[in-house]
Amino acid sequence: MALPPQLKPIQHHIRTAQEHEKRDPVVAYYCRLFAVQSGMKLDSKSPECRKFLVRLMDQLEAMKKEMSDNDSITQDVVGNAHIENYALKLFMYADNEDRAGRFHKNMIKSFFTASLLLEVLSVFGELSEENIQQRKYARWKATYIHTCLKNGETPQSGPMAMDQLGEEVEDEEGVEGFSRGGSFSGAQLDPDPRCGPAPIGFNPSPDSSNVSGVHVQPGAHAPANTPADRHPPAEPAKPVPTPRTVTTLAPSSPDPQPGGFQLTPEDFTQAQKYCKYAGSALQYEDVNTAVQNLQKALRLLTTGRE
Repeated sequence: MALPPQLKPIQHHIRTAQEHEKRDPVVAYYCRLFAVQSGMKLDSKSPECRKFLVRLMDQLEAMKKEMSDNDSITQDVVGNAHIENYALKLFMYADNEDRAGRFHKNMIKSFFTASLLLEVLSVFGELSEENIQQRKYARWKATYIHTCLKNGETPQSGPMAMDQLGEEVEDEEGVEGFSRGGSFSGAQLDPDPRCGPAPIGFNPSPDSSNVSGVHVQPGAHAPANTPADRHPPAEPAKPVPTPRTVTTLAPSSPDPQPGGFQLTPEDFTQAQKYCKYAGSALQYEDVNTAVQNLQKALRLLTTGRE
């Protein structure tokens, strides 16, 4: 069924879902969920849009039944970690290639797909400021490098200053190639990104081979098949019940740990996230990332420090 023109803004998310149908059904599910939620806001009244969105909802229901035993579908915190890890793995791959001066269609598509998936995180709630900046940077980088290669010029590698990124490309034909495999033909790109010296300012990863403490060899993960796991930036902590004594009904402070420190609710939440990130990494047989996240959880719980 053809996509109604009114729903054009969600076309790339739908295509990303189709590409991940077998590769990663969880990614496909949340891309479709985002498309439905966004599509309802765009146009849920016209017959063609309503028919298209109902079809998407039916696909979502079928996928939800098929994956009813998958924690990434049944638990928001796990699903959030799964999508964020996948998006940031793509981001890391593209950033590694960018910093190394290796400009090609796969890295452009990785930047662009990462920006789409960071946007998909909004199905779990409001995006963190860091996710917003990463999404903008990835989208702009994809456009900037695409423009340079299209014009036969060499892009400037490395970080860009966020205050000089200009306007984002949202749904122009210029990004069409990214979600279709990175074709450079017939693209109408945003004119703002120019192929000049790239200003330094925004650093998407302090070290292209070590982001947030998770070691990834530059270029080690191909974007099309192997997005695995890495520790994303911490989100605002959700309240966690504080330990209470069994001898009184009144709330009491948590008992000090053996080292003389006291864990906060935020510490417990962060330790839970590390454990879930480790579980997500094991789904991709990424042992190193799983071990690193478990070690982080253990260090936080035994020292009170990350």
